[in-house]
Amino acid sequence: MIETRIDAFLGGALQIEQPLRGYRAGADAVMLAAACAARQGESVLELGCGAGVAALCLASRVPGVDLWAVERDARFAALARDNAARNGASLSVVQADLADLPPDLRGRNFDHVMLNPPFFAAGTPSPDSLRAHARHEETPLTTWLDCALRRLRPGGHVTLIHLASRLDKILTLLAGRAGAVAILPISARRGRAAGRVIVQARKGSAAGLRLLYPFIMHQAPGHAGDAEDLTAEAQAVLRHNGAISLIQPE
Repeated sequence: MIETRIDAFLGGALQIEQPLRGYRAGADAVMLAAACAARQGESVLELGCGAGVAALCLASRVPGVDLWAVERDARFAALARDNAARNGASLSVVQADLADLPPDLRGRNFDHVMLNPPFFAAGTPSPDSLRAHARHEETPLTTWLDCALRRLRPGGHVTLIHLASRLDKILTLLAGRAGAVAILPISARRGRAAGRVIVQARKGSAAGLRLLYPFIMHQAPGHAGDAEDLTAEAQAVLRHNGAISLIQPE
């Protein structure tokens, strides 16, 4: 049994139960959902959904999507199902390793796949198994993106958030399989190097790459206390469920 608490997302519009200690979803999951370009009636798969934050943010912004998620850890999968029910959302959660999906899921193709893979290289993991599985790259990034592209229909979009330092690997894995790549650097403050990137690509497209203007999270040039100093753009996404548009017309 794990200790949990209820956290508010999207300015309180979503109530999400998460572990009290260990891995806890935050801004990255909300940003990922904001960048997914799903429309009503389309199908979306999230790989590694955790407690369901990104999927449920998307469901809140775009009602009527056919929303699926894969989660390896049974405890997180259960939390995601409970959180969907708590927030009145329809979310089909499959407990499985993305490297070994069940046949019924392997037989499906989706309009969109979104993912927030673990950031840190395999090494000495956290003694907290929930935190270790969510943060450490036990499954290679290659496997994550291969699974995402296989589950996409032709012309579908894959969207992921990851460390800016892994951008070269991401682009290598997309090459020859997806184009119309859009890269959104995410910087904590103006003048700072991007720590994160959101990358979106269209399966089978031959369109070129676009590097977008950075998304700046905070107004002040440095951290000046506990007061929130989100930019207007960050507030629109994190508090008001605004979208981040990355799709390039072809």
